[in-house]
Amino acid sequence: MKVLKFGGTSVGSATRMQGVVKLINDGETKVVVLSAMSGTTNALIEFTNYLRNGNPTGAVEHITNLQSKYRQTIKDLYTKENYAEAANEKINEIYNHLRSLASQPLTADNEKEIIAQGEMMSTNMVALYMEEQGINVKLLNSLEFMRLKANEEPDMEYLIEKLTPQIESRTDGKIYIAQGFVCMNNEGRIANLQRGGSDYTATLIGAALQAEEIQIWTDIDGMHNNDPRIVDGTRPVRHLHFEESAELAYFGAKILHPTCILPAKLANVPVRLLNTMDPTAEGTLIDNNLTEPGTIKAIAAKDNITAIGIKSGRMLLAYGFLRKVFEIFESYRTSIDMICTSEVGVSMSIDNTNRLEEITNELQKYGTVTVDKDMCIICVVGDLTWENTGFESRAMEAMKDIPVRMVSYGGSNYNISFLIRMEDKEKALRALSKNIFN
Repeated sequence: MKVLKFGGTSVGSATRMQGVVKLINDGETKVVVLSAMSGTTNALIEFTNYLRNGNPTGAVEHITNLQSKYRQTIKDLYTKENYAEAANEKINEIYNHLRSLASQPLTADNEKEIIAQGEMMSTNMVALYMEEQGINVKLLNSLEFMRLKANEEPDMEYLIEKLTPQIESRTDGKIYIAQGFVCMNNEGRIANLQRGGSDYTATLIGAALQAEEIQIWTDIDGMHNNDPRIVDGTRPVRHLHFEESAELAYFGAKILHPTCILPAKLANVPVRLLNTMDPTAEGTLIDNNLTEPGTIKAIAAKDNITAIGIKSGRMLLAYGFLRKVFEIFESYRTSIDMICTSEVGVSMSIDNTNRLEEITNELQKYGTVTVDKDMCIICVVGDLTWENTGFESRAMEAMKDIPVRMVSYGGSNYNISFLIRMEDKEKALRALSKNIFN
């Protein structure tokens, strides 16, 4: 059994929905996870913004305009009147519920419930269309098996217990449709998977069912070895180790969110990235196998980075200094991307500057602080275990004409990272691509 996930653009119109159904209707049993129709989640967030600003009338007008889009999609999607009526009835029920929520005070729970309705609508419409086409389909309710624990991590034991019995047979050719992104919290209220959304749902389900493969279908042709908008002659990367994929995702590549990868990695279920615009393309396979040892796979960049340096003689031969520094970042809920240390100084990079002023004030108690904004991290990813000689020198050679604020190497077997100015990003990407891939 495979688990397939399709994003909002893949179900963004009647034509797209029909294309997805044609793609998945191959006679094999599978679970298909769907996102909301493209634009719906943003529209629902805008709906909550109206409510937050005390304008329920504006909220209802906004949601009525969105409902008109759904009525047209239903008209275009179905050929049999009874299925169109059933779809309209379900969609009207959801929109009437949204209108009822507009008359209530906006709470955190209501907001999550509102945003979850997009996936409820798309899955109902696609499942009904498949029934109209005579396809063996079962609509699942993700709220019945996708639950968070008290620490807001997914409850895998609950997922396995509740989902497995609903998958009646793995050989009957039935297609199971499930909502991505939505879940229940540990207190039984509707919540959302904040990290990775529907991709996360798919990998959690794939891990729970010990799927043959998890397929993430998007409108992007897999993963490329560099940014094609900047570097000419880029090519798709056909295979990545889970660790390589995590590095690339964290450093800005258009690939799975790092959190999404973990369930599949732990369950040893391969993930394949595929393109709905070109279904015959090979895509990118991500698994636990290092099939190309001693090779560089890709280069990625992460923008809007801020570097913070602290210099203090109190670090020299002292213990506990770094702990105090890290506690400051922890207290302000700010994660660190890169870190480099010397006997009298430490430099760090962050991508969240919401609490930068408070962090800087705290760090000044321990030493002289410098802040460099408008920076960028360039990440070279591949098999970079220290025994593989030469890669670091080729990367350094490529950067010889570019000022480098920080270098990180050795913390992972899969990347070398450079912190540079944003204005040098394109030059660095081209130089690294030329020196490493050519």
